[in-house]
Amino acid sequence: MQFKIFEPEIEVNGPTVYSIIAGLGHFTNLSRRFFSQVGIGTVINKELHVDMNGWYAQSAWLEAFEKIAKTVGDRVLFNIGLSVPANAQFPPWVVDVDSAIKAIDIAYHLNHRKNGRALFNPENGEMNEGIGHYGYERISGENKIISISHNPYPCAFDHGIITAMAHKFAPNAIIRHDDSKECRNKGADSCTYIVMW
Repeated sequence: MQFKIFEPEIEVNGPTVYSIIAGLGHFTNLSRRFFSQVGIGTVINKELHVDMNGWYAQSAWLEAFEKIAKTVGDRVLFNIGLSVPANAQFPPWVVDVDSAIKAIDIAYHLNHRKNGRALFNPENGEMNEGIGHYGYERISGENKIISISHNPYPCAFDHGIITAMAHKFAPNAIIRHDDSKECRNKGADSCTYIVMW
């Protein structure tokens, strides 16, 4: 179910929060209002400033994000998702569509932490739970990947992230939501996306 944390104590880093603000474009007044209401960032001269080295409660971030989503709708959420890869940390081995889609889950865990520890350790490859996952299943013999997003973020936002990552290496890739599967917009726990190139 979107906008509902899986576990308490989860935090999201400043660059990830900033990517949402950057992705709002013309709607930056909303980010200033909603994020400052939940204690994320500081408003200085009518601008919202986020500490790029800081960490923010995922629960507060999702609360602000939900308010923004209700105000601007899915198209803007999709565009925000498109902007996330530009500000998130990704491993250096991301070199093609397959590695890009696989890396989303790793980057997702790198940019979140629990009890002061990132949920992915790049030194030993250890991934900790608490925020769900972005799935990766390559369909044998085809240029096709199935990605099941089981996390508290909105469907359209995830669609944008997956699209941006696929388009980094295959600009003509088609990414679609699998409407035959459950959807977080309808109260489900996950959404399924199909990537074809």
